[in-house]
Amino acid sequence: MLLESAAILLAGVAAGTINTVVGSGTLITFPTLLAFGVPPVTANVSNNIGLVPGSVSGAIGYRRELAGQRARVQRLVTGSLLGGLVGAVMLLVLPEGAFETIVPVLIGLGIVLVVVQPRVSRTVARRREERPVEGTRPDPWWIWPATALTGVYGGYFGAAQGVLLMGVLGIGVEESLQRLNAVKNILAATVNGVAGLLFVVVADVDWRIVALIGVGAVIGGQIGATVGRRLPPTVLRAVIVVVGLAALVSFAL
Repeated sequence: MLLESAAILLAGVAAGTINTVVGSGTLITFPTLLAFGVPPVTANVSNNIGLVPGSVSGAIGYRRELAGQRARVQRLVTGSLLGGLVGAVMLLVLPEGAFETIVPVLIGLGIVLVVVQPRVSRTVARRREERPVEGTRPDPWWIWPATALTGVYGGYFGAAQGVLLMGVLGIGVEESLQRLNAVKNILAATVNGVAGLLFVVVADVDWRIVALIGVGAVIGGQIGATVGRRLPPTVLRAVIVVVGLAALVSFAL
């Protein structure tokens, strides 16, 4: 039990760090919980709630980059709220067997998103170079519905939600990557928060797991907001991909 608790705590630290810097921390914590025999839906629900403090911690760590973006954040947060609520309801309403069936697909999608993330970042950076002056035009209309759809995904499962958000924001919003990452952290925290509130009321939650992941994720959120920016991205992606592939293998066996 002690070894299991330590592993979950460390997975929370890793997830909190990765979520703040890149996104995809769920691909660390979720397979860890499955490896210890936690049922998939209980693992997903408990993991979601546990990562909420880490998301908030990462958002606080990036607060300097939020300066001047209050209107944008307030507008997009409504989409994240709605999408996260819809995704959480889907998780609770659909049969547990449906989630267990689709989990390998979602993990695989998360791995693919992590692998292609460098290309997304290069595309975003190239667009920043083509439009060097930030904030010169209003955000396009499609940013809000795209953010809401990303929230649906995040409320249902959440792996690589941050990668999806960075892709949406990076393509459509005229801001630097660091400032977009700050907005991403707020939106991800919103999705996890609203889904977590619903899960607390009606879902089967393992509060020991929540506490361990929560403490670890808060520590990781601060690590991600400080030294995490200097960690080699390839190392973070490699860890995520290896753990995700291990999870897929476990489902196949």
